[in-house]
Amino acid sequence: MTDTTTPGMVIVGAGHCGGRAAQALREAGWTGTIHLIGMERHLPYERPPLSKELLTGEKTAGACQLRSAQALIDDGVRLHTQRVSALDTARRCITLANGQVLPYHRLLLATGGSARCLDIPGADLPEVLTLRTVDDALLLSQRLGAGRHLLVVGGGFIGLEVAASARRAGMAVTLVEGAPRLLGRAVPADIAARAQALHQAHGVDLRLGVLPTAIVPRQPGGVRVQLNDGSHVDADTVLVGIGMKPATALAHAAGLTVAQGIVVDAGLRTSAPEVFAAGDVAEFPGPLSGLPIRQETWFNAETQARVAAHNMVGGHEVVHQPPWFWSDQYDHQLQVCGEPAMGTHTVVRELGDGDRIAFHLDAQERLVGMSAWGLAPRCLKEVKLARLLVERRINARPADLHDPAVKLKALAASTAVLT
Repeated sequence: MTDTTTPGMVIVGAGHCGGRAAQALREAGWTGTIHLIGMERHLPYERPPLSKELLTGEKTAGACQLRSAQALIDDGVRLHTQRVSALDTARRCITLANGQVLPYHRLLLATGGSARCLDIPGADLPEVLTLRTVDDALLLSQRLGAGRHLLVVGGGFIGLEVAASARRAGMAVTLVEGAPRLLGRAVPADIAARAQALHQAHGVDLRLGVLPTAIVPRQPGGVRVQLNDGSHVDADTVLVGIGMKPATALAHAAGLTVAQGIVVDAGLRTSAPEVFAAGDVAEFPGPLSGLPIRQETWFNAETQARVAAHNMVGGHEVVHQPPWFWSDQYDHQLQVCGEPAMGTHTVVRELGDGDRIAFHLDAQERLVGMSAWGLAPRCLKEVKLARLLVERRINARPADLHDPAVKLKALAASTAVLT
């Protein structure tokens, strides 16, 4: 029987970050109780397949799981499918929706977030979906298929990856984005333009600078979406991919410092003693800039879960690796590493056949970020080396970064490493 009276490690949020943190606590030597609390019916899972392989049928929901049920049992992790109704940092306990009270030795908030929804008439129709969870992906996958029409609202990563998956399924796709370009500020305009060209080449009807204003049912099925340019789109399904809202309500109600997420230091400690936060919900100091950032990425969930777990058992680790994420669209991949916004100038290395890496440098010629785009199998080796250069925070001559004849591997071996 699980001991619920002796304070143990409590993790609120049974997603990727929470699930990995539970594993990392055992690896870090914690032998006491671990409670992992989430509201989904699924075991902790990785999110990248939700907009791709799970939609196209190349993966099952089970294949997205972080670990098996037996692995959790073997680690003695007690999984609660419950909502947490209250956090009392003075008494160091949480209360579940069923009334059960769990005292904690240390607490990790890995609460993630929820998909943003449209605030227009008709946004609650059953044909209008979002994509955040496995169940969301399973529902959307049932509506993909040849001869149907999908309208995607939002030209960010989720919207573009779903558009690519729907085209692979033989579906007509229209994508509307309110901004004048795709991918917002996440990537340079040049790479966004290449992503746009790729989607158009695959037959996606892209409409930039356009927003939906209303959605109405259409007979005999589907919906009609009115746009602010006076036009409309008839579709069988609407996928809204306009970002996520970090789940900060529990932390806010408990008096923790909350801004764009739950505010933590470089060791992922919140403003409350013995309470940590990690993953999508945590706002942490950027490893390069020191400025507060929040990352909704696989890499962030992996790295912060391990840092938080180590510190929960008394360690003193900090988040030091630069942010990194990727996006697969058709046969191309986009990668961004570091904090490109810190750059004062950019040097582009052409890899041939349209593949390229943009290096972002600050005024002291220190490499602070890289953005890459190209055919996935062809460019990955060079992109991996470029990422290594950013992680090592090197100084490099712009001419060397630009010249494909200068090997990136040689630069990694020879250039000075800054601390």
